[in-house]
Amino acid sequence: MAKRDAIDRTLNELFDAERNVRRLHDELSSLPPSDLLDALSASLAAALRESNEEEASLRLVRIAALLGEQEGPRVLDALIDVLSSDHPEARRAAGEELEALAFERFKDVAGGIERALKRLPVGSPALPELPYILAEVPEPGVLKLLGQFLSHADPDAVAAAIEALAELGDPAAIKLLEPLAHDTRTVELAEDGSDATSEATLGELAGEAIELLQSFEDGDDA
Repeated sequence: MAKRDAIDRTLNELFDAERNVRRLHDELSSLPPSDLLDALSASLAAALRESNEEEASLRLVRIAALLGEQEGPRVLDALIDVLSSDHPEARRAAGEELEALAFERFKDVAGGIERALKRLPVGSPALPELPYILAEVPEPGVLKLLGQFLSHADPDAVAAAIEALAELGDPAAIKLLEPLAHDTRTVELAEDGSDATSEATLGELAGEAIELLQSFEDGDDA
């Protein structure tokens, strides 16, 4: 009985903490947007410098949730900065917020991604994540935006865009992929259902994607 009482107390404390989090979140969300964004930008910079991984992830996840309720270029740039962090939980939270915003305001998100392609360095964790987010959004502009990734210097970003274009299944992407047919840069690929990895050239990936898209095109012709 004592054990059950202890569990119930802990659950109630958890529920109280969640109510408090929601209350504080609502209080922050009701602030003037410019004031909140200034505070979030400062907190984001501090969280990205935080050496304690658990603390950094906790802060970034909460920052992403607040950013997802705001509007404007600063919001998109900040969410992509969270996506650029080394913390998987924070990247997942930022990706979910970006995807939700893309369904509501695709043009704004597209602008943020175009800026990211110019400002993020090769090796940024966000670059290979963004194509997969785009692939989930049913907007005509997705194909053209994914095409911009194909000329990026980051091979992992290019590989992600190739896969995303293949997933879209639009034969119009074939012309975008053809210039990569002889690209010898290599990327590491995760094997399905295991921790093993393999290597492939971007040319090989592009060729496979073109073959797949051609099969869709042939099916349409039939």
